[in-house]
Amino acid sequence: MTTRLGGACEPLVQAHSGRSGVVPLPDGHDAFAARALLADAAERTLDLQYYIWHNDMSGTLLFTALRRAADRGVRVRLLLDDNNTTGLDALLAALDAHPNIEVRLFNPFKARRWRLVGYLTDFKRLNRRMHNKSFTADGQVTIIGGRNVGDEYFDAGQAPWFVDLDVLAIGPVVSDVSRNFDRYWASALSIPAARLLRKATPASLAAVAAEAARVEHDPAAATYIQALRRSPFVRDLLAHRLTLEWAATRMISDDPAKALGHAPEHALLWPRLKESLGAPVQALRVVSPYFVPGTAGVEALARLAGQGVQIAVLTNALEATDVAVVHAGYAKRRMALLAAGITLFELKRGSSRRKANRGRWPGGSGTGSSGSSLHAKTVAVDRSRVFIGSFNFDPRSARLNTEMGFVIDSAALADAIAERFTDEVPTRAYQVRLGDGGEMHWIDRDDGTEVVHAAEPGTNAWRRLAVSVLSWLPIEWLL
Repeated sequence: MTTRLGGACEPLVQAHSGRSGVVPLPDGHDAFAARALLADAAERTLDLQYYIWHNDMSGTLLFTALRRAADRGVRVRLLLDDNNTTGLDALLAALDAHPNIEVRLFNPFKARRWRLVGYLTDFKRLNRRMHNKSFTADGQVTIIGGRNVGDEYFDAGQAPWFVDLDVLAIGPVVSDVSRNFDRYWASALSIPAARLLRKATPASLAAVAAEAARVEHDPAAATYIQALRRSPFVRDLLAHRLTLEWAATRMISDDPAKALGHAPEHALLWPRLKESLGAPVQALRVVSPYFVPGTAGVEALARLAGQGVQIAVLTNALEATDVAVVHAGYAKRRMALLAAGITLFELKRGSSRRKANRGRWPGGSGTGSSGSSLHAKTVAVDRSRVFIGSFNFDPRSARLNTEMGFVIDSAALADAIAERFTDEVPTRAYQVRLGDGGEMHWIDRDDGTEVVHAAEPGTNAWRRLAVSVLSWLPIEWLL
């Protein structure tokens, strides 16, 4: 028997043979609503894979949506990387106790309370994490991208928020995501929660249920839920009204054995991504919150620039980054990138909450705040192909963590990214340039004015000194 989601998707997929239908989710509210509404629409299966799942308002609401689905008889499989599950053991055990929910933890810590001890005694293993993000309902609809689960990823609660990007997809690529999930689920590193966590007791189950009820009835949550009910994505999908971009779409993912250091080169995402995107001829535009190209990356980008390829990169400014040590790995390469003719933009932290741009920009929503930070990961090659996923352009994503994403053959999405680099990025980000004497300047454009900063804006001398010192350390391979 076909599910509601299957009944909505299958006629569309048959009408676009060989292609997948995709729609970017740049707005945090829409990204949350799509997940919650898919959980409520699911009739057979929900498969979820995440690096971070916070036990905050949005995380609790989605946990509750999973329980509702399981109560209806939906089989729920939840695979979480164990690096960020501190404080979640009782809740995860309660979920796992449901007959229709199974929880597994990827590359888990043996010491549940003292994580630092694990890092000190087993650093080589625990330093490798599962950074993948996917949410798949009934094998018919999937959401992948940069967002973890938590208020800061969905514009919920108080600042700071992340400027992020997911993509919702139907069609052949969904089967690829499902097979990839099964591969990770069956990995030797995916350990059933029942083998790691204390068994849920009636008292712990009651405490978890009470906390979920408290969050659901909180006035802030009620306001948020009411706003989400206006989100059109799943409702329009079921009613055949959702506008999709139909394109050849390939899922690429690391072999889970990468987390053991055992995956061969051909099974890694980074070489497959370079092959799938192909060499740019005219333009390359990169959006990455953590951009650490290293010596080899700088040389490769410089060669492309020398061949006439226009290259622009958007990353976080020091004032906006949430990981200063990673910014140090980028900052030490900045001068060489600029000297090679590469355009660098650094997202501002923001001074006020701006009206959300609910358009289809694949570089993130137009929301800015006093605490906004870039978290989207995407790249556009010429007017032909786009990558959207979990992969940061840094050594950690390339060599240590497992990652996944979509390569989409879409001129429309590539053009949308190019347009934002031309129209919006210059006002939302500082442009870094070299002065006549070889010194760096940060160009701040806003309201038709242009201000030139001689030092990284929004930072003090101590923070800049700390980043400078960090850039001298031989830790680039960890970033």
